[in-house]
Amino acid sequence: MVEEEQIFSSKVKYNGVFSFKDTYKFCYDYLIEEFGLDISEEKYVEKIAGDAKNIEVKWSATKKITDYFKFKISIVYKVDGLKNIEMTQDGVKIKTNQGSIETTVKGTLMRDYEGKFEQNAFQKFLRAVYEKFIITARINEFEDKLITWCDNFLAQTKAYLDLEGRK
Repeated sequence: MVEEEQIFSSKVKYNGVFSFKDTYKFCYDYLIEEFGLDISEEKYVEKIAGDAKNIEVKWSATKKITDYFKFKISIVYKVDGLKNIEMTQDGVKIKTNQGSIETTVKGTLMRDYEGKFEQNAFQKFLRAVYEKFIITARINEFEDKLITWCDNFLAQTKAYLDLEGRK
């Protein structure tokens, strides 16, 4: 059985002017280009409330690191009160959005994701010994790397939204 350990969980909130379409594209492209993650969209729900929309998007992003380790990053966007607005930027009217967005990121380190050590009780015992005494430093290294990736993604998302709001 795959052993999953969540080692990162954090979120950022932003309220103001931003383009949801551009933010969505930026985040998707960043995860692929910077980390080479495989992304699947598990959920996309839009609810219209008057002249505003509430949107929830859930992504699951994975990357095989070795034959034994795999990263899994779960990302949830909750957008509330998204309205279409027009604003003037450098003398030109542009269409954009206004509302609030919350981005939640959870990073999980998956070990023995192919279940190679799950054939019988002896192999499970060997896996425990292997992880505890042989590859402890490697596990810590991959945990640190995953935390860094998740942290960087949240920081880039926040910076992007802050720049969008200043236009």
